[in-house]
Amino acid sequence: MATGLAVSSEGGQYNGRMTTFVVLSCMMAAMGGVIFGYDIGISGGVTSMESFLRKFFPEVHRKMKEDPEISNYCKFDSQLLTSFTSSLYVAGLVASFFASSVTKAFGRKPSILLGGTAFLAGAALGGAAFNVYMLIIGRVLLGVGVGFANQSVPLYLSEMAPPRYRGAINNGFQFSIGIGALEANLINYGTEKIKGGWGWRISLAMAALPASILTLGAIFLPETPNSLIQRSNDHESAKHLLQRIRGTSEIQAELDDLIRASSISKTIKHPFKNIIKREYRPQLVMAIAIPFFQQVTGINVIAFYAPILFRTIGLEVSASLMSSVVTGAVGSTSTFISMLVVDKLGRRVLFIFGGIQMFVSQIMVGGIMAAQLGDHGVIGKGYAFLVLVLICVYVAGFGWSWGPLGWLVPSEIFPMEIRSAGQSIVVAVNFLFTFVIAQTFLTMLCHLKAGIFHFFGGWVALMTLFVYLFLPETKNMPIEKMDMVWREHWFWKRIVGEVDEKSKMEAA
Repeated sequence: MATGLAVSSEGGQYNGRMTTFVVLSCMMAAMGGVIFGYDIGISGGVTSMESFLRKFFPEVHRKMKEDPEISNYCKFDSQLLTSFTSSLYVAGLVASFFASSVTKAFGRKPSILLGGTAFLAGAALGGAAFNVYMLIIGRVLLGVGVGFANQSVPLYLSEMAPPRYRGAINNGFQFSIGIGALEANLINYGTEKIKGGWGWRISLAMAALPASILTLGAIFLPETPNSLIQRSNDHESAKHLLQRIRGTSEIQAELDDLIRASSISKTIKHPFKNIIKREYRPQLVMAIAIPFFQQVTGINVIAFYAPILFRTIGLEVSASLMSSVVTGAVGSTSTFISMLVVDKLGRRVLFIFGGIQMFVSQIMVGGIMAAQLGDHGVIGKGYAFLVLVLICVYVAGFGWSWGPLGWLVPSEIFPMEIRSAGQSIVVAVNFLFTFVIAQTFLTMLCHLKAGIFHFFGGWVALMTLFVYLFLPETKNMPIEKMDMVWREHWFWKRIVGEVDEKSKMEAA
C-alpha cells in the first residue's frame, strides 16, 4: 500500500512513491534513535538526584551539600561521575567497528537486532545496580547497543528512503533521539518525587522499553535492497523488494544502479584501506569533520548535564528537571520542523542558519552567567529564566541543523563500496569526541566557568564557515550517484576530478 507521494525523475532520480511499507519500516528502525536519546536524557537526570548521588557518588553529594567554599561551577567535578557518563561512549566507539563488519557481511537488520539486545541487557543491569561497578558495566552494555544501532540505523533509513524524501526520513533518526531524551526527562521528573530514594532505578530500568520494541521490531524488518544485492547475486529477490518499497514495477533504472554499485563494491576487499584513497577524500573529510563538529557544538553538555547546569544557576532539583523537559520538547519540535523542510530548503541552508542561531545564543548565555552568577553567587530568577530561554533558542538551532544533519549527510555521501566502513568512522568519531567532552566537561566547567559557552560558541562559528565553504548540497541526489556533487564542487573537483580523468585515461 502506498501514499500518494510520487518521486519524480529530477536530477536522474528514480520512479516510485513514499509507501506505507517504507514509512512503517523506517519508524521501527528509528527506535534505535530513541534508545540513544533515552540514555542521554536519563543519565543527566539521575546524576542530579540526591538519592543516586548519595548511593554511588557520596563525595559529590557532600561537596554539593556541605562545602560552602566550592565554586558553583565545581560542585559536580568528579572523575568517577564522568566515568559513569562517558563509559558508554568508549564502548560504543569500539562496538561501531565490529558493527561495520556485521553490517556489511550479514546486513543492516542483524546489526539493529544486536544493538537492541545489548541495550536491553544494559538497562536490566543498570536498574538492578547495587554498586558503582555494576552501574558502569551496565553502561558499557548500553554503549555496545548504541554503537551497533548508530552504525546501522542511519544507513538503513537512507537506503530505504526514496531520494526525494531521504532527508525527511533520515532526520527521523535525530527526531527519535529527541523523543527518547524527552521521554527520559519526563520520567526523571516523575521518579525524582518518589519517596524512599529508589526512583532512579525506575529511570534506568525503563530504558528496557524502547530497547524491547527495537529488538522485537527488528525481527520483522525487511533488509534493504542495497544490502541484499551487496551480499548475494539474488537480483530477483532484490527486484521484488524494490518494487514493494517503491510502490511501482518501474524500478529498473534504480536496480541497475544498485547492481552496478554492488559490482564495484565487491572489488574492494579492504574498505578501511580504500577509504583513505584520493578518490574518497571528500567523504573521508566529512566522515571525520561532521561528527567532530556535531559534538563541539556543546549540545551534549546541555543534554548530559542540563539538570546539573540548571542547578548550578540556582534552580531546585524538580525545577531543573522540568527545565530539561522544556528544552527537550523544544529540540524535538525543531527537529520535526527540519524533517518537513530539509528536502525543500536543502542541507546547507539549515546548517548555516542553525549555526548562526546557536552562536548568538551561546555567547549571550556565557555573558549573562559571567556577569550575574560568579563563583559563589546566586543568579536572580529573571536572569535564570532568560538563560533558560536562550538555551531553548540554542537547542532549537541545533534541532534543525547539526542535530539531524550530522547524521543525515554522512549516511548519504558514501558509495556502496566504502559505505559500511565510512559510517563506522562517523560513529567512532562521534563517540570518541562525545567521550572526550563528557569526560572533561565538568572539569572544564570548573576552570572556564561561564567561558565554557564562549568556548563552544567559537567552534560553532568555525563549523558554520566550514559548511559554507566545503559542503556541497546533497538534496534530491540519488544515493548511488552522489559522487556527482563532489565533481561539481569548486574545491573538491580539484581532487576527485583529477582521479576521474586519470581513471578514464587508464580505461581507454
